[in-house]
Amino acid sequence: MTDETPAKRAHRPPHWRRDLVELAALFTAVAAADSVANTVVHGPDGPTLLVASAAALLATTGFHTWWARRHHPTPPPAGDEPRGTGSAPASGPHRPQAEAGATTLWRMRTTVRDEPGSLAALCQALAHHRVDILALQTHPLADGTVDELLLRAPAALPPGVLTHAVATGGGSGTWLERADAHDLVDAPTRVLNLATRTALDASELPLALRQLLGRCTIHSIPARSPRSGTPAEPVPAEGVWEETVMRLRDPSGGSITIERPYLPFTPTEFARARALVELDARLGPRVPPRSDVLTLPEGNAITVRRADPGDLVAAREMHDRCSPATLALRYHGPIGDADRYLRHLLSPRFGRTLAAYTASGRLVALGHLLWDGDETEVALLVEDDWQRRGVGAELLARLVALAGEARCESVYAVTQASNTGMVAAMRALDLPLDYQIEEGTLVITARLAPAAVRTAP
Repeated sequence: MTDETPAKRAHRPPHWRRDLVELAALFTAVAAADSVANTVVHGPDGPTLLVASAAALLATTGFHTWWARRHHPTPPPAGDEPRGTGSAPASGPHRPQAEAGATTLWRMRTTVRDEPGSLAALCQALAHHRVDILALQTHPLADGTVDELLLRAPAALPPGVLTHAVATGGGSGTWLERADAHDLVDAPTRVLNLATRTALDASELPLALRQLLGRCTIHSIPARSPRSGTPAEPVPAEGVWEETVMRLRDPSGGSITIERPYLPFTPTEFARARALVELDARLGPRVPPRSDVLTLPEGNAITVRRADPGDLVAAREMHDRCSPATLALRYHGPIGDADRYLRHLLSPRFGRTLAAYTASGRLVALGHLLWDGDETEVALLVEDDWQRRGVGAELLARLVALAGEARCESVYAVTQASNTGMVAAMRALDLPLDYQIEEGTLVITARLAPAAVRTAP
């Protein structure tokens, strides 16, 4: 309920009772005037009566002025906005203490009825809590519509209150999570950026799918197991979509499995993922052609660049030059079929690999950054004659920088407790480390901090 302004009172429609009162007052005034006229004309005290009547009229006028000022205060200055004109009230149960205070970004997904007015009801429920809708995407379904919204809400508003407001507005199956500045980019621009990254580098496809679909787990399954050689289950060309799981055919062989148990996929998301995979298939294998020449502390120069399946022959020759102990530390046991396993590691689909070559063109070290579901693994293999020279530390620093650019929260390395070189290289990163030892196997996890990870060249 809002206060009534004097301007609104001035435009009230007249009432019939007021007309009767005014008519009666008019008749009374005429009768009084006739009586006064007769008294003045026929009475001896006519002038005295006229003076008394004038005094009574002046007193009545003064009383009316005083009464009007008391019950109709002076209107506010022009700069003050009156209440009830659409502005926010000066106080209320849902008004934040400071309107210009901190806000929080939220990503929300909810299902509403596919009928006119359903979205308006949802917006009205959010506006009641001063929640601003920054972006909106709709995903039509057979029995409703899934609305994906980017919200800016007061920081003091609890997520439970926000979820309850959505339910009040007709939303169901609501999912809510914190957003960041990256989510402010509209959906078409974000998809185009992901397509560009995928077109430039084949290893970007799993990362692009993860950023396209949000927090999910992506597994790249080779056509044959690199260890046993067992063929994987084939996937139809059009892909498979089952609520929270999508399976797509990998253009390089095998399949890509995407899982998101907390939130089912929509037909729109399935179509976007298929389009991104089809783009990768049309472009074929590709790795950015870039290399950097580094000078080691002892003065030797090495060239570091991205590796691909074309480096398979050089990698097998390096395997032949490595001692069994070095290979055991890298692969945690004997390697029966190095050719097939190296093909898996050098494929850009399963991660990124850096190769270190000498000035004479000899491959002396490999560093792998492997996408392992929603985690990231780093691994190093340095030829015996080039160990303890800083080659492994340089590759590891670059791999961690690449993981930071891919917005990975952590990386882990699996080795043996006796591998002091790997432990020293991880400690040289100057990042928080977690150690876990089980049956002689050491797992070192580094938590990535954006300010602590140097930019990858």
